[in-house]
Amino acid sequence: MAVIANGSVFLPWPIFFSHSYCLFPSYLLSRWWPAEVNHPKNIPENILRMRHDVGEFPVHFFGSNDYLWTYQARVFPYMDVDTNNKEKMGKALEEAACRFLKLQAEKELRQLQEDRKNDKKPPPYRHIKVNRPIGKVQFITADLSEIPRCNCKASDENPCGIDSECINRMLMYECHPQVCPAGNGCLNQAFTKRQNSQVEIFRTLARGWGLRCALDIKKGEFVNEYVGEVIDEDECRVRIKHDRIIDAGPKGNQARFMNHSCRPNCETQKWTVNGDTRVGLFTLIDVPAGTELTFNYNLECLGNGKTVCKCEAPNCSGFLGVRPKNNPPADDKARKLKKKVLAKRKNKMEVTKEREDECFSCGDGGQIVSCKRPGCPKVYHADCLNLVKRPAGRWECPWHQCDLCGKEAASFCEMCPSSYCTLHRDGMLFISKLDGRLSCSEHDPCGPDPLEPGEIRDCPWKLICGHV
Repeated sequence: MAVIANGSVFLPWPIFFSHSYCLFPSYLLSRWWPAEVNHPKNIPENILRMRHDVGEFPVHFFGSNDYLWTYQARVFPYMDVDTNNKEKMGKALEEAACRFLKLQAEKELRQLQEDRKNDKKPPPYRHIKVNRPIGKVQFITADLSEIPRCNCKASDENPCGIDSECINRMLMYECHPQVCPAGNGCLNQAFTKRQNSQVEIFRTLARGWGLRCALDIKKGEFVNEYVGEVIDEDECRVRIKHDRIIDAGPKGNQARFMNHSCRPNCETQKWTVNGDTRVGLFTLIDVPAGTELTFNYNLECLGNGKTVCKCEAPNCSGFLGVRPKNNPPADDKARKLKKKVLAKRKNKMEVTKEREDECFSCGDGGQIVSCKRPGCPKVYHADCLNLVKRPAGRWECPWHQCDLCGKEAASFCEMCPSSYCTLHRDGMLFISKLDGRLSCSEHDPCGPDPLEPGEIRDCPWKLICGHV
């Protein structure tokens, strides 16, 4: 059945409509006549049995007991100004005007009641903790051997934290609990452990419902994951040129209440978690408790329709989907950040060769075995290490174990595999007078200067391998 706006409509004779609409049919003495659309259950039985086609609806003419079936193309809405033609339509026009005012009052009352109801609680939705695939969308789960491993350690001050040198965090990879060397102390598992900031939903003055922080949040901290139904392009006609879209409308979490701003205090970041892409919200600045949390929606506009932006930021563009003034594109910002991180990683790797060519013990080439510890470039002859056969698997060279106790080494001789832990390194290593490198007493015939008590000088390689 056809649907038109609530209120009164005009209708040429002889015609009909459905459900409390005012219309005008043309009577014998007038081309137009006021009428009201009725629901079929509210009309007389004999009118309901009248012959009519699919899409037609019944109308009742004001000022009479006449009914008729009609269709939408022969009606148009009633307007307040139509009451000026009283001399032609008399009682019928007066009834139409009264009915129109009554319907308008009922509509405004329903809207007021709905607004009051909405003020008390947010619109209903289904709360979920993780994304839900819809249609042909499939999630990816990587094998443990494919997940990148960082060089952080559980003994670090903030292992894999915001201010750490964790290469996974820099590249927006979340550490895996079974792979990260820091173990349970890893601070780069916010998505997996759902380490969300404390937030609360509240009613804003002009933008509906919003989200604000209950406690202070520092710059760069994880706020929440943006979750919802992950749909493909076939199910989303609003956005284009993307493989997958997260729709947090029917299903989601508290992040769905975060409003748009042209000058936001949060941003979205795409992270790789267990091989799959996830979207998280992170703070751009320090956010005091009680502050509304916002991010730039970066919407794509289709057609000529635009939604007015009400963020009231100084650089507001005026419409959602229009780039804010003096703001670089989000893609450019992410591209520059990734380029900076990769350059930093490249500079670190340039400190040393990926693999050396000569045995670290005797200095000669030939058949050598290499250390499998990430970042270690050292290679050896099996005979120099008194090995009967070549080691298999993830073999680590003796440079990483203390010569005296076998524990994790912390200081290293730069000329041979000798190394020592924090308990045994005092008095064992010296600064060579030949080239200023850290060495044990076996390598400097000129007599090395011993280190002062408490003075420790580590070789630059440990910056790559993560030793302390």
